[in-house]
Amino acid sequence: MPRRAGGRQARKALRSAPLAEDVKPVHPGESGGQYRPLSDADVAAIDANIFKILEEIGFNDATPHCIEACTSVGAVLGDDGRVRMPRAVVENALQQAERNLVLYAQDPKYDLRINGSRVHFSTAGAAVMIADPKTNSYRESVSQDLYDMARIVDTCENIHMFQRMCVLRDVTDNCDMDLNTTYCSVSGTSKHVGASWTYYTHLEKTFEMLHIIAGGEDQWRARPFVSQSNCFVVPPMKFAQDALECLRVAVEGGMPVLLLSAGQAGATTPACLAGAVSQAWAECLGGLVYLNAIKPGAPAILGTWPFISDLRTGAMSGGSPEQALLSAACAQMSLHFDLPFGTACGMSDSKFPDFQGGAERAYTILPPALSGANIVYESAGMYASLLGACPESLLLDNDLLGAALRMTRGIEVNDKTLSFDTLKEVCLGGIGHYLGSDQTLEVMQSEYIYPEFADRSSPTQWEDAGKPVMLDLAIKRRDEILASHFPKHISDATDAIIRERFTISLSAADSGRA
Repeated sequence: MPRRAGGRQARKALRSAPLAEDVKPVHPGESGGQYRPLSDADVAAIDANIFKILEEIGFNDATPHCIEACTSVGAVLGDDGRVRMPRAVVENALQQAERNLVLYAQDPKYDLRINGSRVHFSTAGAAVMIADPKTNSYRESVSQDLYDMARIVDTCENIHMFQRMCVLRDVTDNCDMDLNTTYCSVSGTSKHVGASWTYYTHLEKTFEMLHIIAGGEDQWRARPFVSQSNCFVVPPMKFAQDALECLRVAVEGGMPVLLLSAGQAGATTPACLAGAVSQAWAECLGGLVYLNAIKPGAPAILGTWPFISDLRTGAMSGGSPEQALLSAACAQMSLHFDLPFGTACGMSDSKFPDFQGGAERAYTILPPALSGANIVYESAGMYASLLGACPESLLLDNDLLGAALRMTRGIEVNDKTLSFDTLKEVCLGGIGHYLGSDQTLEVMQSEYIYPEFADRSSPTQWEDAGKPVMLDLAIKRRDEILASHFPKHISDATDAIIRERFTISLSAADSGRA
């Protein structure tokens, strides 16, 4: 008994101590690829279909610059105005593509290496409302909400980058909205940030601000800490002209681009999942041709985001199992093409963090992670099929994402982990259990991950503790973060220069600078 009690005390002390990086059970970029929803024959068939779509169907509504750039590398402008891309043209773009992409952060410790089957999780979305579980209601999202959610993500170890989550309904001018979206995001976290712009002129103005933050244009180009989420295509197979111009300016300005195809199965992509995967990849590879025609090897993430329709109503269903399958299949195709890849999963159809919300987030996130998706966007905080964002859910989802990373990491098998010597000692030495063994104490932190909010206590312990509820604990933690965590990676002097030059909606007081 004394040995067992001592073991408990040792485990308790070890659990409360801060973990060194090399001891932590999960890290950004754990390797996936274990789950393969497509057979080799399936991959080959989809590959052939993708190239057939690009060569025989092509894209409508290309801009003059896009036509000129793509035809200069061998694309063909048909009499019907569609730009078609022969296989050789696409394969040339594939050869030129940057495959060892780094998404830089303002703090280098958060830099993300996007290649192979390395898995990361990100927020994303354009919610127009904030889900407030405290009042069980929805309200319009404002600048403060975006800044606050960036600050929360800044503290979440398993959310590796922050892509904007909501629309600033308190900013009416479109250019100011785009600039303030970037400002609130890069001020709230020192992790890599993703944002988007309505018109290329808005991006040009935002570049001025990013250069100030970076310390100059050269410093920005050396470590671009913001990427552009660009819906350059309107499925099916039609270019979005304003987005194409934003893409061009981003590439010329040294900004990484998420080439995003966001069709909806049964509405803007085929209802059959194999057809939806084919169209999504055809659209993204067409974007890659244009991007590399502007600048060969420009940093890009292939963002096949095929969504699901509830075919009974036509409404989007972000929490469907088919969403997980589509995204996992697209991730498998990314390994086939060996391209930096992102998809979208985790946006529940539920309205608040409840059983439906947790279940849908879990079963949609895990398949693409296990399939090796480099970035799973929209993996935290999104509800009502992307109409609502919930700040406190980011904290709950951080636990969920850690568990998903642990499953993605898998099981290491070697002489040490096979544990024969430990087993022999316990069985032949009369100990009879492993609770106090040196190996148990050694691996309890590196082999196992522990949730911050999930309750593993007994019913009696739970009752003695006042019957805590996970959501209530997350709300309390949210309030603590927002009352105390005001990142200062952008200095007050730099922030003052930005405020003199641009119209910033977030007050200095609300950003903790006054």
